[in-house]
Parts: sequence; structure tokens; C-alpha cells
Amino acid sequence: MLSLFLDAIFPKKSLSGGEGEWVSVSERRQLRSFPLVESATELRTHGIHHLDRLVSGSNYRECPLLKNAIWTFKFRRIPALGEELAKVMLEARCEEAKETKERSASCALVPVPLHWTRRFWRGFNQSDLLTRIISRECHLPLTHALRRIRPTGFQSHRARKERLTALAGAFRVVGPVPERVILIDDVATTGATLDACAKTLKEAGAQWVEAWVVARG
Repeated sequence: MLSLFLDAIFPKKSLSGGEGEWVSVSERRQLRSFPLVESATELRTHGIHHLDRLVSGSNYRECPLLKNAIWTFKFRRIPALGEELAKVMLEARCEEAKETKERSASCALVPVPLHWTRRFWRGFNQSDLLTRIISRECHLPLTHALRRIRPTGFQSHRARKERLTALAGAFRVVGPVPERVILIDDVATTGATLDACAKTLKEAGAQWVEAWVVARG
């Protein structure tokens, strides 16, 4: 009854502005995977020094609706969209080579953490929500091995140099660190956040750190 009342006052609007649901059938068909896999060699040319591999479910050029979906997920605080976005990541994984899947099967999933103030404001950590879905679907263990120990602000508004300065010393290891880690996040733009996480994990003993994201911004 309460949900019906709230829907009447604050109607659900789809990604294209239609009412009645967060994602329409036609929009689901548009949220497709266009996988991009970047090796350590490629990442080093982009100034990403600690991450061993980056798997992106799609990109904004091939899947223009994805940017709006991620923005709505995070800033309109619609956690239900996590299932749709995780599908993009899972489709990308299905297209990977068999030997790559076997290597990933020995890894543990680690969500990129939010500072508690940001999590309180948003109501959830989008990376943690995506990680739980990936863990469920891929039968991979999940561990919260990282903590963000200070707020770093909105990275999307900063240049790469500013991002690196803001992220220096922002993460701390909590608990045992798996030997092989898959970081989970929603977007990789410069890759600075993922690289800072990888650096912290490797300093604590991780031997391999890759990342899976919904989109390469």
C-alpha cells in the first residue's frame, strides 16, 4: 500500500523519461555489453601503474544510455538498477576466453569502498551492491578488504593530477588480503581510484589485482 502511495506522488520514471518503471523493455535491450579488456601493458601507457588488468562491460560511445543509467543509479539513489548494470558486466565476462575465466575463478571480489559520509548521503555503496550481484552469479567469494579512511570528494570533476593528490593515502587494508583480487566499481575514467586501491592491496601482499567495471568513461 505504501509503495502504491509513493508511486502516485513520486512516479517512477524510466531512463528515457517514461513513467511506470525504472527501466523499460526497450531500454533493457539498449543496455548492451561492448566489452573492453585492457592488459597491464596498455594500462601503463595510461598512467595506471598497479592494476594488472581492467575489464569494462561497455562504453558510452557504443551504449549511450549507459551513462544515464549509472548516473540515475548513483545520484537518484535507485539501487534496483544494480541488477541491470551488473548484467552488462556479466555479459562482458561471458565473452572472455575460457582460460581467462579459469584465472578469474581463483580470485576474490573486493568492492571499491565509499567513505562513510558518502555512503550515508547516498544510502548505499554502488560498488558493494554490484559486487554482491557478481558474487552471487559467478560464485566468487566477496571480502571487504579495503576501507576508505577519508573523504576524497567527487572525482568526476577533477583532472587526473588532482585525482591522484586527493586519493593519496585514502585507502587502508582491513583484514586478510587475498592473493588474487578482482576490484569491482561502476566506472573507470582515469583509473586513478582503481589504481590507488590496487597499490594499497599489493603493499599488503596481493600478487594480482584486476578490476571489473560497468563502463569505461
